[in-house]
Amino acid sequence: MTVKEKVAAALKDAMKSREQDRLSTLRLINAAIKDKEIALRGDGEEGTVGDAEVLAILGRMVKQRQESARAYEEGGRLELAEKELAEIKVIEGFLPRQLSGEEVDAAVAKAIAGVGATSIRDMGKVMAALKAKYTGQMDFGAVGPMVKDKLA
Repeated sequence: MTVKEKVAAALKDAMKSREQDRLSTLRLINAAIKDKEIALRGDGEEGTVGDAEVLAILGRMVKQRQESARAYEEGGRLELAEKELAEIKVIEGFLPRQLSGEEVDAAVAKAIAGVGATSIRDMGKVMAALKAKYTGQMDFGAVGPMVKDKLA
């Protein structure tokens, strides 16, 4: 079952059980996936998105909500921050388990060896290999400097 199908099934379940907060978040996820499909059709590509693209969409949605929650907390709007955090929990239910620090180190070392990277010029190849295999499982903003350090 693809991630897109899991979202659709969860959407139906939330409708049946009348979970309004969960339902609204699932509708947002569904809308983001459909927006991506429409954008692909506009580019002349096939109109369906794969699991990697859906996971990337979900990852972006989590980051957006984390930033919003932080801004709401700083502004003293705790009820809005709690709503954002609740949405994060729903979205994270569709993301794969996040890798631990040791697992990320091992994945970076394996990717460097796998592409035969020897210098900082190969960083793009290493990052592409990591994104292809570990989308949604690690924070690539934090992994980038780690790869850079290992290649320097």
